[in-house]
Amino acid sequence: MAKVLYTRVSSITQNLDRQLQEADKYDKVYEDKCSGKNTERPALQEMLGYIRDSDEVYVHELSRLARNTFDLIDLVNKILAKNASIHFIKENLHFSPNKEDATSKLMLTIFGAIAQFEREILKIRQKEGIIIAKAKGKFKGTKKRLSAEQIQELKELAQNRKVWTIQKLMTRYQISRASVYNYLSTL
Repeated sequence: MAKVLYTRVSSITQNLDRQLQEADKYDKVYEDKCSGKNTERPALQEMLGYIRDSDEVYVHELSRLARNTFDLIDLVNKILAKNASIHFIKENLHFSPNKEDATSKLMLTIFGAIAQFEREILKIRQKEGIIIAKAKGKFKGTKKRLSAEQIQELKELAQNRKVWTIQKLMTRYQISRASVYNYLSTL
């Protein structure tokens, strides 16, 4: 039985310190620095592949696992299907395989809906802020960090994953993990 901690922040400029305060209590720690808008996160997928029968997954708070009600419930069900349990520390919610708790399921759905609502409100505020900044001439949009030649080179190097890991590509081009995946997804 392993105690597993999953942590996530939305961008590489944010830190995980708050979620990692007691990281030494866990056998394995997974860290993502990307949006929770979907489940295509490297550390999340790695964790899902790692967990086994009787493992315990801990998440600091529910919104760190997912910002979408459907994804949240689906991830909890995937963890339970592996005969592992999941614990949301801040909300004090615990889910174990073969243990039905209608109240906890209701709370999971409610908190999941709130997390999804918060994300949607943030997106609306961000769009409003961009419109205002554009009107003032202060927003130019994000610039691509890599030239077309560098993007092509990155894609060619990435084909040899034994030599060019995601981490090595991040270091070589001084870009985030999410950026590497974004460039590679445009194959």
